[in-house]
Amino acid sequence: QVQLVESGGGLVQPGGSLKLSCAASGFTFSTYFMRWYRQAPGKERDLVAHITSTSGFTNYADSVKGRFTISRDNAKNTVYLQMNSLKPEDTAVYYCYVLVNGRGYWGQGTQVTVSS
Repeated sequence: QVQLVESGGGLVQPGGSLKLSCAASGFTFSTYFMRWYRQAPGKERDLVAHITSTSGFTNYADSVKGRFTISRDNAKNTVYLQMNSLKPEDTAVYYCYVLVNGRGYWGQGTQVTVSS
């Protein structure tokens, strides 16, 4: 079955960096696009970044452009989110997502807290 396991969240000061990882299994990772979403308390879950399967084309929410980088390692079945210049408004639970055979799958999420 499809499984997504996020890791790498934590508490970081404003201006700091974190790198999130999402380990995938149960599907042919290299042939599917992957996404990172985030959900802050009391808010909707929003798309943060998207990466295609083979070409590695990426797209970002305006709020994170120039600060976040999504990447993938198809040999390790893992997608990453490098987050730099973090701001308090980046505080949220971050989820990875994949759409396989018309069904969406989510990981359990990893908490990112940006605070001094």
